[in-house]
Amino acid sequence: MSITDIEMLFRFVGGLGMFLYGMHIMADGLQKSAGGKMKQLLGVLTSHRILGVLVGALVTAVIQSSSATTVMVVGFVNAGIINLTQAVGVIMGANIGTTITAWVVSMSEWGEMLKPEFFAPLLIGFGAFILLFSKKEKKRQVGEILVGFGVLFIGLSFMSGAITPYRDAPIFATAFRVLGKNPVLGILTGAVVTAIIQSSSASVGILQTLALNGFVSWNSAVYITLGQNIGTCVTALLSSAGANRTAKRAAVIHLLFNVLGALIFGVLMFVVFTMNPAFAGGKVTSVGISVFHTIFNITNTLVLFPFAKILVELSGKIIREKAPELSAAELSQDPDMDVFERPHLDRRILGSTSFAIQSVAEQVLRMGELAREHMDLAMDSVFEVNEEKIQQAARMERTMDIFEKDLTEYLVYLSHESLTEPEIQQVSHLLFTVSDFERIGDHCDNIAELAESLVKEERQLSADAVEDLKDILDVVVKAVDTAIESRRKESIIDARRVYMLEDDVDSMEEDLRHSHMERLSKGLCSADTGIVFLDILSNLERISDHAVNIAEYVEAEKVSA
Repeated sequence: MSITDIEMLFRFVGGLGMFLYGMHIMADGLQKSAGGKMKQLLGVLTSHRILGVLVGALVTAVIQSSSATTVMVVGFVNAGIINLTQAVGVIMGANIGTTITAWVVSMSEWGEMLKPEFFAPLLIGFGAFILLFSKKEKKRQVGEILVGFGVLFIGLSFMSGAITPYRDAPIFATAFRVLGKNPVLGILTGAVVTAIIQSSSASVGILQTLALNGFVSWNSAVYITLGQNIGTCVTALLSSAGANRTAKRAAVIHLLFNVLGALIFGVLMFVVFTMNPAFAGGKVTSVGISVFHTIFNITNTLVLFPFAKILVELSGKIIREKAPELSAAELSQDPDMDVFERPHLDRRILGSTSFAIQSVAEQVLRMGELAREHMDLAMDSVFEVNEEKIQQAARMERTMDIFEKDLTEYLVYLSHESLTEPEIQQVSHLLFTVSDFERIGDHCDNIAELAESLVKEERQLSADAVEDLKDILDVVVKAVDTAIESRRKESIIDARRVYMLEDDVDSMEEDLRHSHMERLSKGLCSADTGIVFLDILSNLERISDHAVNIAEYVEAEKVSA
């Protein structure tokens, strides 16, 4: 090997590195810029299953990686945000969205002005100036996208330039002739290379670079491209390791979809190439690969989408279900169970920050719902002086502690990712919200302990005291429910409604304290139960304070948006 060969090898490796790095920077900038819109797309997905394909295609077009989209889908299924039927649509759409990268790579064949070496330096220059001199987050994201595009194109130019001197080398012609004549070997090559790189977009880009230099025949390009679509499934399969069985099934559905598509197209194209050997051995262009890649993924989706339920059933036979999980009610009757449930979190989607925030926000809301259930259990244990309710309230407190620990840990990990300013604020407020829900749980636990003291002393609150507590409880419950809804809907109107409810709670607490003192002075209530009443009253008032805190976080986010 001569020094020139070594130099060309270095140029190719450097070009490949720039291509992959540019794609990463560009995708990161696009994702940050479109974070809020991607969150809205997810909301559409969870409401309308049929739009899953469009959502998958659009999200993948933004983040430039079908592997990343599928990993997100596995994470959402694992977290219970979407079901398997919805996941099928997104996975199919992701395969369509990933064809955008192939079209970007083939731009150099569209005209002289679209060649990478023509405008890539300008993109990098503009992007670098924006990154260096702009302080606004949105503009800096645009700078990242421009730099990513530019580095990607420069990398392609380096790879193409490194290969050019070897256009007439017999090794390339022989290699692609062998791959073209052997469909299994061609598909296997594409799958292995993509599995190693863990990006079908990148491996298709490399194939297109070879095609630009006239190395690749139509038959080898087709089989390698089919293999690349199979190889991209490896990332999702690895991601599903350690996830629940439903998430594993989502990864298997992705594999089944691409394998079935590769088999159908592989057989079809083998027949076409056998009937037309001249076409099979003809040189393919970069645009030709883009066209075939797009036709394959769109057609595969159209053909297999009607069989989505069959794919789900087939995945169930491959990944067999365990015995169904117990419901919260069933768990509450099992004395050996420490908690009702645990939060569904998946660290695999932390890199996709907008989706990770949406995922953890769903679990924070679930914690809020558990806090409400905790209130019901605690107050029922007071009204009914019920020992079973007291035990359930204690178990719910342990559940709340688990939620606080897991959610806090996840949010801290998320805070270390590359976040926009609004995302930093939202993650911070979610962290505070978790703390407030946990404090609500602590006050509910205090109330349950007070109920336990009544059980031990065989005492009960007076009928008037019970009625007073029920009156103020109604308002406190409305405050907590409205705070949860303000977070769920991100509604500043609901947030401000919480303030009015909390004012009502403060006024009622003061009035109820006075009326209770009158009962004590008249001997209508004992001193021991009187103290219990006042402590319960105090805990309820503090619960409403935490509801206000949660509402304030939502209002702050909406005002600064």
